[in-house]
Amino acid sequence: MYIELAVALVLGAAVALLFLNKKKSVLKAQDDWWGEGSGLQGPEDDSIRPFKIETTSEEIEDLHRRLDQTRTFPSLEESQFHYGFNSRYLEKVVSYWRNDFDWRKQVDKLNRYPHFKTKIDGIDIHYVHVKPKNLAEGTCAVPLMMVHGWPGSFYEFYGIIPLLTEPSSADDIAFEVICPSIPGYGFSEAPHKKGFDSVCAAHVFSKLMKRLGFNEFYVQGGDWGWLITTNMAQLEHNTVKGLHVNFAPPDKAGLPMVLSLLLGRRFPKLFGFTEHDVKRLFPCMQKLIVEAVKETGYLHIQSTKPDTVGRGLNDSPVGLAAYILEKFSTWTDPEFKNLEDGGLERKFSLDDLLTNVMIYWTSRSIISSMRFYKENFGKGLNQPHAKIPVNVPAGVASFPNELTHTPKLWVTKKYPNLKTYTPMARGGHFAAMEEPQLLAEDIQNFVKIVEKQTRK
Repeated sequence: MYIELAVALVLGAAVALLFLNKKKSVLKAQDDWWGEGSGLQGPEDDSIRPFKIETTSEEIEDLHRRLDQTRTFPSLEESQFHYGFNSRYLEKVVSYWRNDFDWRKQVDKLNRYPHFKTKIDGIDIHYVHVKPKNLAEGTCAVPLMMVHGWPGSFYEFYGIIPLLTEPSSADDIAFEVICPSIPGYGFSEAPHKKGFDSVCAAHVFSKLMKRLGFNEFYVQGGDWGWLITTNMAQLEHNTVKGLHVNFAPPDKAGLPMVLSLLLGRRFPKLFGFTEHDVKRLFPCMQKLIVEAVKETGYLHIQSTKPDTVGRGLNDSPVGLAAYILEKFSTWTDPEFKNLEDGGLERKFSLDDLLTNVMIYWTSRSIISSMRFYKENFGKGLNQPHAKIPVNVPAGVASFPNELTHTPKLWVTKKYPNLKTYTPMARGGHFAAMEEPQLLAEDIQNFVKIVEKQTRK
């Protein structure tokens, strides 16, 4: 009892000292030219152009030829997904892709929602823009930008869009949803110059929302979308009404985090740790270091020499599918490594998985998407945005199988104005695609709380 009290007093004093000494900082971004050449010699074309995804017989025939010519290689016996994508199951995926997958049908599905492009800072930005069809009289839709990550795409949000734009309950908010493709991903043009990082993407997306006429809006993201939307909230704290994320890696270690790691296993209640927190964090060396090293080889490659491995993936659809879909297995549930099929079809359909792969394949964007890692990590981990807290209202949906687990105590360091922190019932990294209903409900709850407080 006395030990816990003493630790609590020390911890409280340390936290108070940290907050008293903290100076408010503001993240800044400047206009840059990411297009070809030296820059624009006049005003930029700010027109918004309708865009339609298309395919051709030649494109499909080229894909089939490459699938037919793939060279198989056997997996080790009893290796499941521990060495990467299992070759036996990959042959099944390739067979389905070649003989049953209907890309034309999926293109029609992709075009179900309105697509647009507009030029910002020299590059074409692609986005999906969906408005509610049946707004109740006297109500307005709430604008919400949702940003994907790697190796996902705007297609991750196709399951959640109708839940947000056409809610089933009259008490729910109807959202106007904007889902852009990160520059260099999918149908957004890739930057032609070095240095395009998350802050640059946040600056571009903020400009997009202003161009669409939104003076206030909400943002939501996971994976890179988490960092881009976080940067948007730091850049546009008077414009972003609220930030909701389903991925919130730990911030730089401070005294509260260090103390919680040293004492949290023995005194979990002292730090507000739940049973799940303890399970995900301890023993620290195994859970936070060893397991992270095992699953981040791709990150080191893409943060150093993305173009080398990217060139092979850009030429081989089978290689591309194996590289991307392995993440949809392991990042959805780490236990799926023990299954020969990686558990992929337990959570997703092959049609949906291959549609995401096809967005990378047909747009030839795998190399430019991987460069985003180098542009961010190549600048080091001590960038200005990493030192600045997010002061806008924030909400976190903490999915149990997420890559990294961040307990509420750690989240509040980066997001001091935290309104909701929800331990989700199930789900992993690709939350919008895997558990659209759960994520939509949590977004609804967060925005309702912020809107209610704003009206007071």
